[in-house]
Amino acid sequence: MKYQIVGQPMPVVICNLDQGESMITERGSMAWMTPNIVLSTNAGGGIGKAFGRMFSGESIFQNVYTAQNGPGMIAFASSFPGVIRRVEVAPGKDIVVQKSAFLASQQGVSLSVFFQKKIAAGLFGGEGFIMQRLAGNGTAFIEIDGYAVEYELQAGQSMVVDTGNLAMMDATCSVDIQMVKGVKNMLFGGEGVFNTVVTGPGKIILQTMPINGVAAALSPFFNSNSN
Repeated sequence: MKYQIVGQPMPVVICNLDQGESMITERGSMAWMTPNIVLSTNAGGGIGKAFGRMFSGESIFQNVYTAQNGPGMIAFASSFPGVIRRVEVAPGKDIVVQKSAFLASQQGVSLSVFFQKKIAAGLFGGEGFIMQRLAGNGTAFIEIDGYAVEYELQAGQSMVVDTGNLAMMDATCSVDIQMVKGVKNMLFGGEGVFNTVVTGPGKIILQTMPINGVAAALSPFFNSNSN
């Protein structure tokens, strides 16, 4: 599979598939394709994994696009201004992403629910108790809201991240939460009550414009218009 990522700030990844090669996606992100790309929809690993994906905010079913009768081309478009990043998944090198970040991948990549080891981190740590784990073997494409900033955390090294800004991390990283210090800071600082703490070793990708933050910023304007 050869690919090209084009377009800003609403990028699209254009994938050129060999005969018999397939791509998977979990929602309507297909933008265009050649006529010989054939779609099939299935539960993607069984009912158990399907309901696990639904629990993480994704669709129960997976769309599988396969090139038949020769090479084919298919494009997957982002749903929000930002960037598309390629990540390589391999045995022992799982990737954890925020829910709804997964765009598409080669068929060798499997998706499952990633549960935070600490309940507190899940309840208060930004993107919620559940994230998605990408495992298996192959190339995957993820959506980043806004601009993507990468850090390589060493063992024991941590980064304090505001709610929703953690887009991706290696599965070797751990996530916890910490309460903002000081009652005045919590009530009047405008940064919320909790921050997410990510600890290495592993790579993390942070996003500058999480969609939930944009929605919160626009909400007062919608409410005032409704009145």
